[in-house]
Amino acid sequence: MSRLRASLTPYALLFPGTLWLAIFFVIPTVVMLSLSLQSGDVVNGYAFTFNWHSYVDGISTYHDQIIRSLVYGLASTLIQIVIGFPVAYWIAFKGGSRKSVYLFMLLLPFLVSFVLRTISWQFFLSDNGLLLGPLKSAGLVPQDFHILATSAAVIGGLAYNFLPFMILPMYVALERIDPRVLEAAQDLYASKAQTFLRVVLPLSLPGVFAGVLMTFVPATSDYVNASVLGGTSNTMVGNVIQNQFLINQDYPTASALSFTLMALLLVGIFAYARALGTEDVLEVAAR
Repeated sequence: MSRLRASLTPYALLFPGTLWLAIFFVIPTVVMLSLSLQSGDVVNGYAFTFNWHSYVDGISTYHDQIIRSLVYGLASTLIQIVIGFPVAYWIAFKGGSRKSVYLFMLLLPFLVSFVLRTISWQFFLSDNGLLLGPLKSAGLVPQDFHILATSAAVIGGLAYNFLPFMILPMYVALERIDPRVLEAAQDLYASKAQTFLRVVLPLSLPGVFAGVLMTFVPATSDYVNASVLGGTSNTMVGNVIQNQFLINQDYPTASALSFTLMALLLVGIFAYARALGTEDVLEVAAR
């Protein structure tokens, strides 16, 4: 009896998580896949007809928004790496006994709603807001200069909102580096640059890899930043999917666009993992 209980314990521990994924991920994904292959309308109802035209029509009609979303997601991810790595490095190696305080300060904005944080940036970047108002009054920028309704505003909003998701994995990877490894590099007459490039950077790749996954995917599929900070020329595919689902009620097109975006993101992730060398990253993470 005890042996049977011991063999069933792992499955019992997995059951809640598996049930959660089945209800809130697998079933909705299957339903959305079914919707993407249906035809009809809200009035007359939808029928499953293997209608692949939703994919063709969605890509041909909204290819600009799809490409723009990928570009915005990539640009914001690169900005987060450039900003986040020095922050994570400083906290890991220079934070001392106050590391927890710095991490709490980093996560403090997340106590506020995602939408409210984005709206606060709208006020900050408005034509006469806290940033541009004084600059225009001082004559440092033209009166017709604006940041809102531009690609820069949307990309900046994406980078700001998802930045902690980039910093935290990199911090964890950097914090695990044994200081004796750095001392050994210095004993072998490696310069600070060589130590960073040959020791710190390779050992931090698992954190960079995880950070990119946690930021590129939600940033590419986001629609809040484009709605609040962007204009009509900054629409992302997330905005299109939202409108098709909630306003136009064109469920097949919305579902087809969702699966198209999912496929593109998976291809990008696998290509990124292959280029980075997933096996090498996993070997480093296991040390």
